[in-house]
This record gives sequence, C-alpha cells and structure tokens, in this order.
Amino acid sequence: MLPPVQQQSTPAHAVSPKYMSTPTGYVMVLRQGDNVLYELEQLAVNEKIPSASFSGFGFVHPTFGFWNAEKKDYDPKSMRDTEMASMTGSIAWKDDKPALHVHGVVTDKNFNAFGGHILALEVGTGSVEITITVHKKRLEREVDQTTGAAVLRL
Repeated sequence: MLPPVQQQSTPAHAVSPKYMSTPTGYVMVLRQGDNVLYELEQLAVNEKIPSASFSGFGFVHPTFGFWNAEKKDYDPKSMRDTEMASMTGSIAWKDDKPALHVHGVVTDKNFNAFGGHILALEVGTGSVEITITVHKKRLEREVDQTTGAAVLRL
C-alpha cells in the first residue's frame, strides 16, 4: 500500500481572487508581500481599463519620491511598517502600458505622518484595500518637455 500523498499548504490569499467587479469598477484586496503598483497595472491590462481613479488604505512599506526639478527625477525615501491613512491615484496609458500616478499619506507607530508621490508600495502586515473607479475614455500620459514629468493628456 502506498503512503497517502501529502498536500502542501498554500496561503489562503495565494488562491483567493485579488479583485472583484463592482457597478463602477473594482474592489481590490491585497495581502502581505503583494506589490500594490504591479497589481494595479495587471488589473488595468487584464480588464482592459481605459482609465481609472482609485483610493485605498492599509499596511504598507512605501517608497516615496520628491520631484527634483533640477534633475528631472525623483529623490526617493523608503520606509517600513507604516499604516497608509490615504492613497489616491489614477490609471492612464503611456507607450501602450499602464501608467500610474499615485500619492499617499502614511503614519508610523508614533503617529507621525509622511506623504507624497509613491514610487513603490508593498503590502506590510495585514492588507491593503483599494476601490477603483473606471472611466469610459482612455487617458494617455506624455512627457512635459518643460518639467520632464509624465502628465495626463486630455
């Protein structure tokens, strides 16, 4: 007689869907270790979203960027173990790829607040909940020659 096959356990969030459809767009719930920006980009591609606005909150490890006009690039600052009090952003397209613009405010364990443009965002302990409102028209981003920043073209 053969021994029983041992099944490996899979974390519940690994097999759970990460988003569901709503009347105005989607609700996304991400879990520890998920890359928030990547998941939003994948949603845009998979669901063929023309453009969208989103908001969210949760536990995160963010990398903020402050726009350095002289360098025409962001000066980054990474943080660990923060709670995102508010995140807001938009989904558009540039060179046929999703182009996100995301800002947020986080607090540390002492309730100090930090915020700005988000360059990278990983879910920390717990989860991140995001509400995505889809718009009917496709929006594109283009580089503003004066500032060097990618801005929406209406």
